Amino acid sequence: MTNVRFWNAAMALLTAMALVVAPVRAQSQEAPAPGAQTQPAQTRNLKLSTGPDYSKSPRWFPDIIGPYVQSRVPLPPLTNSAHVAELIQDGKLMLSLEDAISLSLENNLSIAVERFIPWLDEASLLLAKSGVNGRLSFDPTLTSSFSMEEQVAPVNSPFAAVGVSCAAGTLCEPFGLMTHTATNNYGYSENFHTGTQFQLTLNTTYLSQPRPVSFNLFNPYEQTTLGFQLTQPLLNGFGKIPNTRYIIEAKNTVKVGESQFAQQVIASVTQTATDYWELVYARENVKVEQAAVATSQKLYEDNKKQLEIGTMAPLDVLTAESQLATDQQNLIVAQTTQLLDETKLLNDITKEPLAGSLATIEIVPTTLIATPGVIENIPIQDAVKEAWQKRPEMQQAELNLKNAATEVKATKNGLLPQLNVFGLYQQTGLGGTGVVCTANCGFLQPGKVTQLFPVGLGYDLENMIEARFPTYEAGINLTLPIRNRAAQAADATAQLNERQQETNYRQLQNTIFLSVRNAQIALQQGRAQVAAAEKARALAQEALTDETKKYQLGASIAYNVVLRERDLTSAQGSELRARINLLEAELSFNQALGRTLDVNHIVLAGLRVNASPAPNIPGTPEMAPAAGN
Repeated sequence: MTNVRFWNAAMALLTAMALVVAPVRAQSQEAPAPGAQTQPAQTRNLKLSTGPDYSKSPRWFPDIIGPYVQSRVPLPPLTNSAHVAELIQDGKLMLSLEDAISLSLENNLSIAVERFIPWLDEASLLLAKSGVNGRLSFDPTLTSSFSMEEQVAPVNSPFAAVGVSCAAGTLCEPFGLMTHTATNNYGYSENFHTGTQFQLTLNTTYLSQPRPVSFNLFNPYEQTTLGFQLTQPLLNGFGKIPNTRYIIEAKNTVKVGESQFAQQVIASVTQTATDYWELVYARENVKVEQAAVATSQKLYEDNKKQLEIGTMAPLDVLTAESQLATDQQNLIVAQTTQLLDETKLLNDITKEPLAGSLATIEIVPTTLIATPGVIENIPIQDAVKEAWQKRPEMQQAELNLKNAATEVKATKNGLLPQLNVFGLYQQTGLGGTGVVCTANCGFLQPGKVTQLFPVGLGYDLENMIEARFPTYEAGINLTLPIRNRAAQAADATAQLNERQQETNYRQLQNTIFLSVRNAQIALQQGRAQVAAAEKARALAQEALTDETKKYQLGASIAYNVVLRERDLTSAQGSELRARINLLEAELSFNQALGRTLDVNHIVLAGLRVNASPAPNIPGTPEMAPAAGN
């Protein structure tokens, strides 16, 4: 009987150790010692954009129709990268942590969606460059118009009735004056960032009337006028800030969008790595629960045999069966968690999780669990300053502050009255079919002898070009709004918004301090938990060894051996959870300090946003200069 009990206990022990100890220890590896030779990780160059710069419009020359043709925006790639298929072996996705991060950068849809934000901001910048939303339009405008008019107007003037006769004693009938008019006008206008407005006009008029009633010396005649006008604000609207405020702010907004893209990359990489380690834990936890079920199954079967031979009470068998049912339920929960974690990680690294056999594929993590090196032993002041320099949120806050300061300057200028100085210069020409009088013509009555002398468009243009009939005009326009409440409201709003942004900036600094401190504490506590879990596992292993020896000597029973096996299984599961928590704490620490991109060798090419010195806000803690500045 003693030998039977011994072999039962030995088989149960071997089963538990085979299912638990080997997998857990195989996953648990120490990090490389400092200075050890390791293969350098490959740099991941993640380009922000491979398409056009949407803040630039097509050149107007030589492609003169380019600005009037709809631009083509390429369709986004919504299929999985080829890297996914390369990692499938024997129907399983063999995935390392490095591969998971690379696939996330290639296929994560959150990153793909965030990539559009800077492009949309570039389009807004192009709109701001046009000046549509501002005081002036900065796109030069060329206008032209041509019109022809034929008019017969009733005449009721004695001066126009020359040469009209009617019979004595009869009522004179009214007559109509026919006028043929053609106009051809051109205009060019352009506004500049200094507020200067320039306008060039060229207007041409052709008019013809019947000679008996026309009082024009030239009939028909052509008149051309060339005019230049400049207008310059001296108070309200003077300078670049009031006129380019939206361009300045739009440029900063583009940088904000790029910083948000970098923030999304950091968040996605951190989330992918976290989901990866959660899947590692879920798979190992399934093995732990399988070992627990195997142990409970063995105990239940042994108790049934002993009940059959009459050496055990029925209650002990019922207790073993209840424990087996509980362990089976825990195993189902663990297997369900593994499936959920696989699905979540698959969604992180693919655009099409239903493509091919991916929906039901098993993901096998291949990266071993390693204890991360000590990175949290850095003074909190230095850690916080590093986070202030590297965190994209701080860059966004600085850019928002710059926009707020621009608004304050622009609205301050808007408080001033409008005082504009302008100058106008015109050249006018006249030509047509002239009348030369050969006798005493009086009012050029038809009865006198006249001679027609044609001087047409060339004579008209000659008069204009030689400036025989110039016009000069200069002046000042003053507009003084009484009470000026709209400008006062805009100025107050801008200043209040700037003060709010300054307060938000300080609040963000404190929030980052809190996140850095919490991440630092989590890392420290994680290491302590791993050390405690390792000790608990070692003690459980020692207790199981002692209990097995007692059983071999007949000083214990198989049930006690099984209990010690359960304790060891639980301790190993706790150690695994503690190691995973430590790895995830390291991810959070790197994210809190803004190190995620550097640690994972990710370079975001094409970004225009760079770390800049902190704005001078009263009461704000002094910030260390950015690296390289």
